Amino acid sequence: MNEVFEYLKACGTFYLATNEGGQPHVRPFGAVCEFEGKLYIVTNNQKKVYKQMLQNSRIEISGMSNGTWIRVEGKAIHDTRREARVAMMDHNKAALSSMYTVDDNLMEVLYLEDVMATIYSFGSEPKVINL
Repeated sequence: MNEVFEYLKACGTFYLATNEGGQPHVRPFGAVCEFEGKLYIVTNNQKKVYKQMLQNSRIEISGMSNGTWIRVEGKAIHDTRREARVAMMDHNKAALSSMYTVDDNLMEVLYLEDVMATIYSFGSEPKVINL
């Protein structure tokens, strides 16, 4: 878990892909946190990405750092607990505080389940991490 979390943090910006009606949709994300041993992402409940993840929880994340790249596959599971939102805000205060507050009824956090992360490079075999 820690290796995947640290890798995504090092990316700064990573890309999350959803699917709606057979059409892939990709957008940049930047906030991630580890809470209770799970990897969490955050979004606004007014955005299409949120509705897409509720409709079809299968997502992929991809990002690059230091000449390597990662692909994270899993299911995005909605977590309604305030404690999870607080953890996300605590880990990403600088990035999120201008957009959200913990109790604004907009901020939604989702954790990843059934995760397989693969780190790739041109110089070595892919490293697979199952969470």
